[in-house]
Amino acid sequence: MSSEAALTFLGDVARAGAELFVIVDPLGNLPIFIGLTKNMGPEERKKAFRTAILAGFILLTVFAVTGQQVLTLFRITIPQFMVAGGILLLALAVKLLVLGGWTEIASSSSVGAFPMACPLLAGPGAITATIVSLQTRGVLITLATVAVVFLLVGAILSAAEPVHKVLGETGATVISGVMAIIIAAIAVGFISKGMVNLTKG
Repeated sequence: MSSEAALTFLGDVARAGAELFVIVDPLGNLPIFIGLTKNMGPEERKKAFRTAILAGFILLTVFAVTGQQVLTLFRITIPQFMVAGGILLLALAVKLLVLGGWTEIASSSSVGAFPMACPLLAGPGAITATIVSLQTRGVLITLATVAVVFLLVGAILSAAEPVHKVLGETGATVISGVMAIIIAAIAVGFISKGMVNLTKG
């Protein structure tokens, strides 16, 4: 790979990674994760975080590799999936803005998988973004994007408690609110692009 091609590849990964990072939103989810694991010991909390990272990474990797096959199996087009995913993502953003976070309760044994891995880390928005990236940027860039984003997620969650203490409840709430607005904007983009492509089709 030439230096120019390498720079182009890194630029594509950076752009796709920035979008996916905003949707995954590990910083905004920090207070939620801390709240869900507040009754756990340090080791149990770390185990829940590791489960969330691994499950989320595997889920998005599967969609990065087989996303088109999954859509073909259910006879769903990319524009249809973009509209559906955008609507679900917009609903999630509204829920975060109105309720301030994820309010459902999960048992300590499964909290890493649900709701931390899905739908908080690898929800409909992240899955939609991964499939769209697969179609528009290719499998290598998409896989690299998922890997980079979840490396960052792992780094953030490994320092969850000290980061949360630095941010404080107010800081974490502000970040979550800003991220929710950005997620809503991305959702509107998905819906509008999907509708345009459906109209053209």
